[in-house]
Amino acid sequence: MLEEKPASMKRRSARIHPPLRDAIGAVLLCGIAACATPALASSTLVTAPDGTFQGKIDTTGTMREFLGVRYAQPVTGSLRWKAPQPVTPSRVTQDAMQFGNHCPQTFSPYGNATQTEDCLFLNVFAPNRRGDHDFGGDDASPVMLWIHGGGLTVGESNEYDAVKLVQRGVIVVTINYRLGALGFLAHPALTAESPEHSSGNYGIQDQQAALKWVRRNIRAFGGDPDRVTIFGESAGGLSTLTNLVSPTAHGLFHRAIVESGTYALAEPTLAQAEAAGGKFATAVGCNQSNPADMLACLRGLGVSTILANQALAYVGSLPVPNVDGKLLTQSIGSALGSGQFNRVPLINGTNHDEYNLFVAQNFDLAGGPITASTYVAAIAVLTGTTATQAPLVASRYPVPAQFPTYDQGAGAAGTDANFACTARFADELASPFVPTFTYEFSDEKAPQNFLPPASFPYGASHASELQYIFPTANPSGYGLNLAQTPLDANQQKLSDRMVGYWTEFARSGNPNGFGQPHWPRFHRDRQVMLSLVPPTPATETNFATVHQCDFWDGLTGRTLPPDHDHDQHAASE
Repeated sequence: MLEEKPASMKRRSARIHPPLRDAIGAVLLCGIAACATPALASSTLVTAPDGTFQGKIDTTGTMREFLGVRYAQPVTGSLRWKAPQPVTPSRVTQDAMQFGNHCPQTFSPYGNATQTEDCLFLNVFAPNRRGDHDFGGDDASPVMLWIHGGGLTVGESNEYDAVKLVQRGVIVVTINYRLGALGFLAHPALTAESPEHSSGNYGIQDQQAALKWVRRNIRAFGGDPDRVTIFGESAGGLSTLTNLVSPTAHGLFHRAIVESGTYALAEPTLAQAEAAGGKFATAVGCNQSNPADMLACLRGLGVSTILANQALAYVGSLPVPNVDGKLLTQSIGSALGSGQFNRVPLINGTNHDEYNLFVAQNFDLAGGPITASTYVAAIAVLTGTTATQAPLVASRYPVPAQFPTYDQGAGAAGTDANFACTARFADELASPFVPTFTYEFSDEKAPQNFLPPASFPYGASHASELQYIFPTANPSGYGLNLAQTPLDANQQKLSDRMVGYWTEFARSGNPNGFGQPHWPRFHRDRQVMLSLVPPTPATETNFATVHQCDFWDGLTGRTLPPDHDHDQHAASE
């Protein structure tokens, strides 16, 4: 059992807290009347165990930024497809005022193309003055480490403006990690050379290396290494779940927030991943009989060749971690059901219309709307159901009786099959063991800033909640660079609520407090969720009915293990 141990109590000392000492020094040097720096401003020059970093103040004046900080050695040459190696501490002050490279990927609406493998950088965003809930002395700020989404194939750390979170008194760290085949290729030759006798989970190993960097260094930035929250969206949410159940991540974090990340609860075995990796190696001409020659061939490939052929390396349509016996000893679903995971408080949620984004991208904007004649086939593709099952599924999502268009019917089916009901199942599995708080983001008028308008409304589609946590939903630098639609007044109120929930959870492990609408714990027998609607969230109890989860559980054969009275039904709400 991987159960969180309580952090040891901290003793207050009489020494002056470093940021306060810096502020006092600044006042003495420039004079109280003439000094323009706020009295409680913090230094942008930070010395940590891994080095000294020169950061900068953001344009709001409320946040310190330390950008492009290397957390592992370059994963190039002989280190391609190997576990990340720690950096060597440097005595030279490092310029941390510009973002580092992001990891190789092709052009998409969700990230910029690059072929630069030297990409293991992180960014630290810290308050420039003490937040409302930070009481000075030796109290350090909670830390939130963000894992970006993008199907484990695209995305980057520098597209998330952390200012709203930081203004609530937390420190935010955003990271890059290896993607696609460079992050998730498994192969028998790679497994054989590995000291751990595993391969294919390099991207998750990168994330854990970043967490180890945080544990070593974050106190120097004012952060508390014993109050680290990992959170992510989509593939970042799946990564968060992977770390939640990974024995090698034990002790590196203390809370977890999963946004739309439950789409893959049954990971492939190492053998299955190696078989896919073998197909990739053959396709790129690396099928030498001598393993050393094969590895030399693989590590000599150009990045463009890897990106062009990497889909062959996946067990399914996208890369996922594999059960390698080390980083993962069982699938996510099995670990949650058995209680053999890192037992930390959990927030888990989805968006009401997740799959509308993918229907628009892959059907409506690609070849035109789904029609009556293509509805069943589209349902099969979007839900992963068989030719026999798809007509039954289509009958559960009738058009126009229940949905005005076939696009929206297919979007609802995809949402329920891949996100809504898998999230509810994960909630049912985890809640007997840890405090679990669940949500559904349901702003039907959420701006769509990733794709151009489609023939149907996007609603609360996949990734649309991001702009409520990070002020800019699709910042400059994203593939399409679409004009941004700002949140209206009621949506801004919802954004403030969500940021309040997220940061209070990071602070205490419970999202409630400070006048927020109450967010009850989720229990198997009392499935109350929080509906994130503008301007004020409210509880909902009909999630499973609306999303037809009993139907999907039956179709996929999902069953719950007994909870053995682990769930603390009498716990105070």
